[in-house]
Amino acid sequence: MENHHALLATNDGFLRDLQLFCTVARRASFVTASAEMGISPSHVSKRIALLEKSLGVKLFMRTTRRVSVTSDGEAAFQWAQKILDDVQGMADAFAGLKSDPRGVLRISTSLRLGREHVSPILSLLRKRYPGLEIWLELLDRRVDLVGEGFDIDIRVGNIQEPHLIAHKIVGSARILCASPEYLKRAGTPRTLADLAQHDCLLFRERDQRFGAWRLTGPDGEKSVKVTGPIASNHSDIVQQWALDGDGIIMVSVWDVASSLESGALVRVLPQHHQPADVWAVTSARASSSAKLRVCVDFLKQHLTHGPYALNTRGVGGL
Repeated sequence: MENHHALLATNDGFLRDLQLFCTVARRASFVTASAEMGISPSHVSKRIALLEKSLGVKLFMRTTRRVSVTSDGEAAFQWAQKILDDVQGMADAFAGLKSDPRGVLRISTSLRLGREHVSPILSLLRKRYPGLEIWLELLDRRVDLVGEGFDIDIRVGNIQEPHLIAHKIVGSARILCASPEYLKRAGTPRTLADLAQHDCLLFRERDQRFGAWRLTGPDGEKSVKVTGPIASNHSDIVQQWALDGDGIIMVSVWDVASSLESGALVRVLPQHHQPADVWAVTSARASSSAKLRVCVDFLKQHLTHGPYALNTRGVGGL
């Protein structure tokens, strides 16, 4: 017990080691954790070994291919996350972070949303609040916000996890569109059922079902099975195929706003759409953090107004 008290009484090196331990546990790799934390793999290994010695338990099983957490390591991970959350919460409560937020923010979002909109806004955020350290990860899949250690996930579509707090950023929708060349060649669908006779360009955008589109129209929500000769899990590729005249795409209206304005793409079945609002999602525990509130408010401000805003204007039927 004395050893543990002495450990907690040292400087913030213990907290840094806990953060390092959590990163290794989430990534199951010393190398990946070292890259993320900006230190060498050998230093990571040394710090973890010292933490294991201090706690008197083995935290990881090491093999040549990967690192796996032991049963003691899983218990330590839960304690470490709680300690780090509590320390951050205490810092937030007393630091007046509304005027000067500081600390690490780990943010995830999808590829196009992150590259075209979120990343430049976070650059502005960092200039406004230089005490922040920001890690942005772009993933075309739904993240486990708590398990993977993210503070905020910027996502499109419904929030299904009851333990998460959703902050609405922008009201939006996914729409159907195609190039004029494709519609001239294949004809324009008049009903949802007509889509079965068309080449539909499919991609899995985080929460979309593959091969079925659910759309809301005059008769409520309906599901239609769609097929096509080419498909991808990358939205840039599928959108380029649509521009090349290869078929019909379902995509967020803000993502094709410029193509619709230029006439490169034309909206198909304009009376139908799929609700797809943009949300900033946080864990219930983290939602009280002042730095997170500052970040969410900043993202909402700049995603609705300014040069990096999501353009959902000028399209009827939403």
